[in-house]
Amino acid sequence: MRTLPRDFAELLSRRGHRILEGRDAAVNAHLARKGDRFLPLADALDRTRCAAALALIDRALGPHLTPMESAIPPEAIFAMEENYAELLPKTVRVKTALLENRRSQSSRAAASLGLTALLNSKSFGAFAAAVSGRVLERRWGTQVLCYGPGDYSGPHNDHHPEDAEARDGYLDLHITLCTQGVSHQWLVYAERGHFSRIVPVHTLGGMTAYRLPFWHYTTPLVAKPRQEANARRWVLLGTFLYAGLAQLTGTAPPSS
Repeated sequence: MRTLPRDFAELLSRRGHRILEGRDAAVNAHLARKGDRFLPLADALDRTRCAAALALIDRALGPHLTPMESAIPPEAIFAMEENYAELLPKTVRVKTALLENRRSQSSRAAASLGLTALLNSKSFGAFAAAVSGRVLERRWGTQVLCYGPGDYSGPHNDHHPEDAEARDGYLDLHITLCTQGVSHQWLVYAERGHFSRIVPVHTLGGMTAYRLPFWHYTTPLVAKPRQEANARRWVLLGTFLYAGLAQLTGTAPPSS
């Protein structure tokens, strides 16, 4: 593979095409349970094609990533004035590609290898709509993250009450591409008010859908013994806003 497919549908497996066409029983059952916020999509992508895509992205985009880090501030402990009154802001350590800055090396690399076109393809948006149960805006945001050993994302809920377009919820769709050096990384999320659910995200060609907001965090990535230099988890993601009443169909989208 010299460049990535410009059409996301070319990465799909047989199951992925069923999901895209709205014929997957498991996804349809998930949508019927309107309280479910997290949807793992096993076997939605073709593993062979994902392995080729990973090799290309790792080689072409890896050298151009930018660190993104927000550590626990000391005052989260030492400015406390009352027992058990601690407040933890969102913490994270990961690398990212600056896709929105078209002058950045990472943005140019993503465009040249076909990643920008893939994440903005119509079939990617159609797949998101198929797993959301909602009508989505025609345009969406894209992002690329790369977790290395020890990288993580701390507890957060991805709620944006100050943003009129996102405060009532939105959808994130993640594609995961892990190198062979990764031992494990897990997503922990809340159900009924407790961090009681944990799922593996150290996959090659895994997909997950997040019907945000809800509380979750990603554990530190752990490399296999003596494989730290070859341990990376790439996450290609789209952020999709729910459409207004008249923008796409003229009718109200179903409630989630």
